[in-house]
Amino acid sequence: MKDRINWGVAGTGGISNRFVMGLRDAKGARLYAASSRSREKAEAFAAKYGFEKAYGDYRAMLDDPAVEAIYIGTPHVTHKEMAIAAFRAKKAVLCEKPVSINAAELSQMIAEAKANKVFFMEAMWTRFVPPLLKFKEWLNSGIIGEVKMVQANFCFSAPFNPQGRLYNIGLGGGALLDAGVYPVSLASFAFGGKKPEAVKSMMYLGETGVDEEVSALLSYGGPRMASLSAAISTAGVNDGWIYGTQGYIHLPDFVFSHSADLQVYGRYKYHYEPEFLSNGYNYEAEELMNCLRAGKLESGIMGLSESLVIMETMDQIRAQGALLYPGER
Repeated sequence: MKDRINWGVAGTGGISNRFVMGLRDAKGARLYAASSRSREKAEAFAAKYGFEKAYGDYRAMLDDPAVEAIYIGTPHVTHKEMAIAAFRAKKAVLCEKPVSINAAELSQMIAEAKANKVFFMEAMWTRFVPPLLKFKEWLNSGIIGEVKMVQANFCFSAPFNPQGRLYNIGLGGGALLDAGVYPVSLASFAFGGKKPEAVKSMMYLGETGVDEEVSALLSYGGPRMASLSAAISTAGVNDGWIYGTQGYIHLPDFVFSHSADLQVYGRYKYHYEPEFLSNGYNYEAEELMNCLRAGKLESGIMGLSESLVIMETMDQIRAQGALLYPGER
């Protein structure tokens, strides 16, 4: 594998813009091709960020032999089809979170990636930023003892637009998939990727049928549990707290965290605020490229089995709120 890796980007919406802002600063990344359903949008996006090629058709970009890695930043409901097409074209895939609509879709995607022997990773960008890596290092060291409780929220108030992605059930809208995936993923990270033994949840379904607010309690056995909330119509304080038998870790505004705080009971406090390069999306891109150079087919930080556990957990949360998307009915 050469030093520079040619990236193709599918989609030109808000999340793709944020990803590419980071990709420009990722070591070894070459902004090679952009694609959209509209040739005009693809060309405008390519010109804005300096891509060498623009495609008005996703499959045309996949047919380009120079493309080595694909970032999928289109709505959730398109992820499975687009990822599978990329696997069959032998392209490495970084697929935006949530990686799929449900666990059944993700199982198919994983099977295709393995059958085609290509790299596949969910784009849970927060896993790779320095404060979250330090958080995991602290957990692995045992400095706060056994993790017993996790509390995390990601709640914001977005303008109501029934046709927009967040409120449109046909596009996989709702709080859980768009925002709740972050606290669920944080709890999974804290408890070593284990599947919860029990899930209890409540949802508020708004007028378009999507969950505008959701809260969940997860049990990981014995005293180990997580309390999580997400919303797209109610703003909140979005911190992460991880409590252990010997101390706790605080992640201020954890989805966009630039720092982490460690408290060891009766001993000391430590504030970690490292240099934060670019907008943070560069780190997940570098993880993919490092894995490709090492000949790996998945990440050791955001592995496929854990992504599947997270999707299974969100399926359980949704089931208790009787929320089904059109393709599931």
